[in-house]
Amino acid sequence: MNVVERFLGYTKINTTTNQANGAAGIMPSSEGQYELACLVKKELEALGCTDILLRDTAILTATLPSNTEKKLPTVAFFGHLDTSSERTEDTHAVVVHYKGGDIPLATGPVLSLAEYPELTNYIGQDIIVSDGQSLLGADDKAAIAAILNALQFFKDNPDVEHGMVKVGFVPDEEQGLLGANAFDVDGFGADFAYTLDCCGIGEFVCENWNAGNAVVTFTGQSAHPMNSKGNLINSLLLANSFMSRFPEKETPEHTEGREGYYWMKKLAGNSAKTVLNMDIRDFTESGYMYRKAFIAEQVRMFNEENNNRATLELSDRYSNVHNFLKGSMLPVDLAMEAYKENDIEPKVIPMRGGYDGAVLSEKGLPCPNIFTGAHNFHSIFEYLPVPSLIAASNVVKTIIINLTKHEEV
Repeated sequence: MNVVERFLGYTKINTTTNQANGAAGIMPSSEGQYELACLVKKELEALGCTDILLRDTAILTATLPSNTEKKLPTVAFFGHLDTSSERTEDTHAVVVHYKGGDIPLATGPVLSLAEYPELTNYIGQDIIVSDGQSLLGADDKAAIAAILNALQFFKDNPDVEHGMVKVGFVPDEEQGLLGANAFDVDGFGADFAYTLDCCGIGEFVCENWNAGNAVVTFTGQSAHPMNSKGNLINSLLLANSFMSRFPEKETPEHTEGREGYYWMKKLAGNSAKTVLNMDIRDFTESGYMYRKAFIAEQVRMFNEENNNRATLELSDRYSNVHNFLKGSMLPVDLAMEAYKENDIEPKVIPMRGGYDGAVLSEKGLPCPNIFTGAHNFHSIFEYLPVPSLIAASNVVKTIIINLTKHEEV
């Protein structure tokens, strides 16, 4: 079975994450994720993996045993089982040979060159697309296919020296990194890891947000319009006044690269009580701490002016992976070496979001991110160039082989 056949087989299983179930603490949030994990488990068995464990949560782990006497670090690779909830339809993926121009999808939508000019990079290549009614699911089934394809290489080439390799596949990444948060890093036994998630060929992530949440609750005073003068205190207007205190340009729509922001994410309530949910994002630890302190100070000053009608809850969501790579850059160095050996130009980018590796890193498993080769995640125009998928798998294979140069002393 080649990597394309693996990927297409995975796309036939609907693994859309279920937001309601996830919010209720049900994991996996959708039955398809467990079904996919069962299929991958069978494939891991056929590849000669050991210590295969599939939990009720759909968290799946396995080991490729070492075939060397060298004492090597143990590397791991991760993918997630779910697809985003933007679309819930079953995927009907097809492979097209791209000759240039637009790509008409089977049900009518058009993958437009004008909108997606990077398509020109893939002229003459086979590209996998959906029928235009669903997500393709390369986020993140391309990762699973790339990882298992690399393991297939070592089964087919038993004389190629390698150390112990761990693999992990987790559910519900698309809603708060639930699977990674539930993952037992200590029991897993890896020294460092890589996720494969997002990004065109060559992209590499070893930085992401320091991310947190702020919930500000405004308590007003309700009154009937007949006697509201001097009595009504409208919590909606209190919230609006509070939001006006924040820098106008430090929002998602005005920032890029490593620029942090405050995001007024959700506002719900009535005149008596209103709840504001905010996202806090910054790449630096100092910047992140400043932003949390700034919010706390705004609430303090607001309460001085408004008779203590606001309460604040601050919480951390995930940290920047870079915070946990400071002790050893081996994971980054190995990846860069593997990119270059496969004639892939590294494009190191900061991820303006979170991914499983952020949580795993904070738990003690340093985990940068390798490309899958796909584009337009969370869209019906998601597409996956086949050579990019093969390249992702080759990077995994090369990292495993090159790790034999790093025997522990």
